[in-house]
Amino acid sequence: MPRDYYEVLGVSRDATAQEVKKAYRKLALEHHPDRNPDDPQAETKFKEAAEAYEVLSDENKRGIYDRLGHEGLRGRGFDPNFTDVSDIFSAFSEIFGFRDFFGFGGGARGRQQRIQRGADLEVRLALDFMEAAHGAQKEVTVTRNVHCDTCTGTGLREGASTQTCSTCGGRGQVIQQQGFLRIRTTCPACRGAGSRVEATDRCPECGGSGRQRQRDTIKVTVPSGVDSGMQLRLLGKGEVGDPGAPPGNLYVTIGVQPHSLFKRDGLGTYCQIPVPYPTMCLGGQISVPTIHGEEALDVSRGTESGKVVTLRGKGIQAPHRRGAPGDHYVQLVVDVPKSLTEEREELLRQLAELEGSDVREKGFWKKLFG
Repeated sequence: MPRDYYEVLGVSRDATAQEVKKAYRKLALEHHPDRNPDDPQAETKFKEAAEAYEVLSDENKRGIYDRLGHEGLRGRGFDPNFTDVSDIFSAFSEIFGFRDFFGFGGGARGRQQRIQRGADLEVRLALDFMEAAHGAQKEVTVTRNVHCDTCTGTGLREGASTQTCSTCGGRGQVIQQQGFLRIRTTCPACRGAGSRVEATDRCPECGGSGRQRQRDTIKVTVPSGVDSGMQLRLLGKGEVGDPGAPPGNLYVTIGVQPHSLFKRDGLGTYCQIPVPYPTMCLGGQISVPTIHGEEALDVSRGTESGKVVTLRGKGIQAPHRRGAPGDHYVQLVVDVPKSLTEEREELLRQLAELEGSDVREKGFWKKLFG
């Protein structure tokens, strides 16, 4: 179980957004892996702080966390999953704009951070109620940048090679002197790549970009229990990045269509079932629908119309099977027939007479209109 996010950042539960950001910036500097090369725990703490900040800096996620904790976030599809430090830099670039100033990013780790990872993409997926409740195998179509087939992403024509950038000497960075400060910045000539490609050496198919547009159909495994607004993340299914950089991710945003009978609130399901008047009065057994199939239900003698009966565990299972499934709630209402045979009408009149109920006389409308 992850630590409390407020404890991780060292802020109170009523901390402002600015206080949360300030606390995270301080921790990011303290545990930055480049500052702590001999501390194997530094990167773990760095990622933990990033996860806490991702939640507490987002008003919606913070509200869910305050009410329902870690399980509440997971139940709504939240999964930070920062696989490496470059993911964190990409997610919070506005905070890590200071890394070149402090000299972070030198060496192999810095070269990896300068390389641009692929862009994330988003598609929407419409599901019917039962697909969302039980899970499904679906397909989505997305148009994205992929590596060029001709040059396999290098951007070079056959037989050509890159040239070392003369401005930075292949380092990808230049150092500017401003008074007593030495500021390391990305090389403006090669944009941090450390190399350049002459115009005559570029791939004729992609113009040297190393990319081409492609329309792909991607299979999506939808777990049971998803709901509208949740997102599924498909790692590496976004657009390709620079050579040597990881691809972006594909985010599938779920939209669930309403059901004609069932309604949903969280993991609970609801339905309204009409029950014959004699059964409500005398008791009996009826069959009620659930999202898992028909269930036998004993109706107690003298059940009032509108009574709600709970079927434990017959609701929706949370995504990824976390926790117990929800319950199914059945509201029993009197089934009033729209038409009656003469025999049934006569029996009802006799019952009304015994109970002293005031009902319309037989043939009332015929008498009224002559």
